[in-house]
Amino acid sequence: MPLSRRGRGPRGGSSRVTNTSLPWAPAHLPRRAVRGAPPSSHAQHLTRQRHSSEQVPKGPETQADFRSGKWLQERAGGGTGDSRQAPRAEMDSRHRICSWEEVVIPYASDSDSENVDLQQSNLEDIKKSPSSHEFTGSCISSLPLGSLTARSRHPSHEDSLSEDTIEKLIKSIQEFFNGELKSEHKKLTFLRSLSSLSQTLPDDETAESFIHSHIADIVHIIYMVVEEEPLHSLFSPVRQEVFVTITDLSYRGVHLLFGSKGRDDLFGLIIKSIITLPSEKTLTRLQEILPSVSYNSECLYRQTFQMFSEMLQSLVVKDPHLANFDIIFKHLEPWLQSVKDRERERAAASMARVLKCLYRHLTVRFPLRFQTLGRLVAQMALLCGDPLKEVAEEAAEGMHYLLHITLRLKYITEDKKNHQSLRRAMKKCQELLKCYSIKCFYSCPFRIGQIFEVFLDSNELCQFVLTILNGLKNLNHQCTQQSAGELLISFVKNAKSRFEKVPEIMGVICAQLAMISEPEVRQQVITTVSLFISMPKYTDTVISHLLCHPVPYNRDLAEVWRTLKVEPASTTLILSRLLRKLQKCHDVPTQGKMAFAAVSATDALYEVFMGNELPEATFELFPQLLMTLLIQIHHSIDLTMSDVAIPAGLYAKQEMSSKVTPLCFAIQATKTLLFRTSCLQEFSIMEKDNGWTLLAGKDCHLQGVSLLANALLERNHVLAQRILYLLVPLLNRGNDKHKLTSAGFFVELLQSPVARRLPSIYSVDRLKDWLLHGNNLFKILALRGLCYLIRHQKMREDIKSLMPRFLDLLCETEEKIVLLAIQILLQLVRTMDFCTLSAMMTKLFSLFGDTRPDVHCLSMTLFGASMKSVKHTDKKGVENQVLDSLVPLLLYSQDENGAVAEESRRVLTICAQFLKWKLPQEVYRKDPWYTSPSEAETVCKFFGKKCKGKVNILAQTLMFSKDAKVPIRRAAALFTGLLSKYLDRSELQTKGTKWIEDDLRHLLHDPEPSVHIITSQALFQIQKVGAEPDPEQTLGGWRKLLGCLST
Repeated sequence: MPLSRRGRGPRGGSSRVTNTSLPWAPAHLPRRAVRGAPPSSHAQHLTRQRHSSEQVPKGPETQADFRSGKWLQERAGGGTGDSRQAPRAEMDSRHRICSWEEVVIPYASDSDSENVDLQQSNLEDIKKSPSSHEFTGSCISSLPLGSLTARSRHPSHEDSLSEDTIEKLIKSIQEFFNGELKSEHKKLTFLRSLSSLSQTLPDDETAESFIHSHIADIVHIIYMVVEEEPLHSLFSPVRQEVFVTITDLSYRGVHLLFGSKGRDDLFGLIIKSIITLPSEKTLTRLQEILPSVSYNSECLYRQTFQMFSEMLQSLVVKDPHLANFDIIFKHLEPWLQSVKDRERERAAASMARVLKCLYRHLTVRFPLRFQTLGRLVAQMALLCGDPLKEVAEEAAEGMHYLLHITLRLKYITEDKKNHQSLRRAMKKCQELLKCYSIKCFYSCPFRIGQIFEVFLDSNELCQFVLTILNGLKNLNHQCTQQSAGELLISFVKNAKSRFEKVPEIMGVICAQLAMISEPEVRQQVITTVSLFISMPKYTDTVISHLLCHPVPYNRDLAEVWRTLKVEPASTTLILSRLLRKLQKCHDVPTQGKMAFAAVSATDALYEVFMGNELPEATFELFPQLLMTLLIQIHHSIDLTMSDVAIPAGLYAKQEMSSKVTPLCFAIQATKTLLFRTSCLQEFSIMEKDNGWTLLAGKDCHLQGVSLLANALLERNHVLAQRILYLLVPLLNRGNDKHKLTSAGFFVELLQSPVARRLPSIYSVDRLKDWLLHGNNLFKILALRGLCYLIRHQKMREDIKSLMPRFLDLLCETEEKIVLLAIQILLQLVRTMDFCTLSAMMTKLFSLFGDTRPDVHCLSMTLFGASMKSVKHTDKKGVENQVLDSLVPLLLYSQDENGAVAEESRRVLTICAQFLKWKLPQEVYRKDPWYTSPSEAETVCKFFGKKCKGKVNILAQTLMFSKDAKVPIRRAAALFTGLLSKYLDRSELQTKGTKWIEDDLRHLLHDPEPSVHIITSQALFQIQKVGAEPDPEQTLGGWRKLLGCLST
């Protein structure tokens, strides 16, 4: 049953049906306007003439000829009527195709005038003001681009189809939905019937309803038809008929290429089928191989692209929102980048024809959905510098119309508030265009970029840059890479801070850099990175992106860091931001994994130092750089990359070497920093004294820090002072490792003369706080700092108030703390009062015989210094302490440690001077007592007599018989045996010798034979002395006996 129709009057459109007995009739091709003879060469086949899409002007129009470099006066051939309204000539379709010379599209719908009115209304607000009028009159009209006014024509209706014919056409088309189109005849019949039916739209409701309800079927069949066309399908009219049918439907508002995935696929297939056709030479050879083909291959080749171009143009004639144009560009863009010259040439020619048509019929409505302007400008600009002359010429023509379109769009869509901005942009555009000839301008991508940059918004700028970066992958054409590099730098310099998607741009740069081998182009890309990173608005963004790559950096990223070229004012900014990235990681607690940013920032600093492109900033920030890297070393000790919080997927495409550790990056960066800042002497000291090994050690890191600080203080005191002032406000920041490394360096710098200028709150007071810290390392650093500061007289009184604390530290188990405390007390001993001296001597006496040789030795030194510091009036108060020290000092003079033995003899001399004794020379002999018993007996005799009744030296000596050291036990046993000869016999008889013998007998089991032998001799001597009567008592008895006898 026929569908109802609206409108019974004549139907518009050129009839494509002739009388026939079939329910459908083959459609006739419309009569085309022809002009001139066929072009004589292949280079002219894709020219603006064969793809002319402008309406025939009433008078001559001046346009730029991008092929000859001249201005030409063009006139379109044919009449001014609609060329699509004439019936097809009755002849075989194959011959009909070869008769076409040029296609003109004068078509415009009934609503075109309304579109023009809308454009005018959009401009009314702007044109009302005098300044706006001046803007429109002087700015746009003065550009050498031709008129911006879109001309339009209305089709006339010559023939109409009867209702019966329409129904037959519908029925025949339906039959093809269910059947197969195997033969060329059936395919042509289907396409021409569909095209003829489209001529009834939109007047006939039945035809309109049928077509719209069967769009999916139509698209599917056409897809199959195109897909089945072989490479030599130019010898068949099917492909050309597909273009004509789609064009007819497009003019009637039915789009087979937009609106769904199926239609989009069809569009892509059509473009691919035409762009990838063999070259004309190949087709000529095919014609020779197929002698049955009677076509002129040159004519076929030209006319196929003519109809394809017409089809594309029909899609944008009525495209008020520019959505169709975006889709066309999306499908053509890959072919504009093709590595094959013929494909790139065809795509460029097609794009130029579309742009020209769009320019002629630009009827914009809001909302405007032109989303690809930046990409389009970039792509066409790159093609203007294409090595193939034909491609460059086609692109130049397209760019000519694109600039024209861009000016109009920006003028219409520009916000009124930004009117002055647009005015300035237009003025700049004029100034730039005046500097170049038209042909020179459009053949230089760099100049094109200068012009368009002023009109692109931030999103379009990003599109432009990303497209240019994509052009850098063109490895086949070096000049294209160079053009892309020049465009890139030009745009980034001129656009400055108008970019928004900088991370995306940086991502593409990092990905593309590996594909660029040309040194000059690589440097241009890196210069682009330098431009972005030097802008404060983007510095953090660029650095953050560059840091999000695997470490160690690959060759390309390393080159970026090493060859950054920025203004001196920006170099400090870049390094300081890198430092801040690293320092933030040091502010968090040390528990958990290390942040990946810390490792990547360290590696980045290493690469920057290696390149030595930022020498001024490196010297300026040297204190911060050095301290931050030392702190990073401390954090990295004993860590592997498994202890780093690596972002997921970062190392998905590569394996991580087990040799790579956070520590190696930090050490490398520190070494490079010293070398690049000419700290060569410091570097040498670190190498000679194993400084790098010390820095990397868990327990000796602070020793390495101390070594470097002292080297810097000795060789470069200016830098050392700068670091000192830097550290003053930073010592209490960050976590414990941060504080420890900073404190270690700070303390060593207190040796500098400028340290005395520091206020007490930043020096002594801070060290006082560290003395109370629970971490012994801070106590050690505090004591070292006080050792240095106590040399300054004005600070000594403040430090002296810590005396009780220093005395308490003598009881610490940490050797370094005790040694440093003694060193400080040595410097304060002359200022101590009697009570302090007495208390200190008591504590020092307990350290005699300490298993730590340095503590033992230094405690005796301080004991001797204390005796010297006792005033004459107070000597009686410490005499007993001095007497008690004699035996220990005497025995330790036999210590196996030469320093301890020597110090014992020295302090023993001080004690003798204190007691006003004169020691026998045998005391100072370095040979052991057992080698010269007679000399030992002399020493024992002296001390036995001097100490008689003052101190029980025998009891003191026996205490050392249990000493851990063999020489001391041996000396104690020998001294006991010799001393027994000079003991008070009455006391021995009263107390007995059993307690002495008991203490000595345990030495008989000593594993050292010499101790055993000497102990045996001592026991014998003790027993002998105990058995013998006192000589004084015997003499007294004889005297009494003689007295009795005499009486």
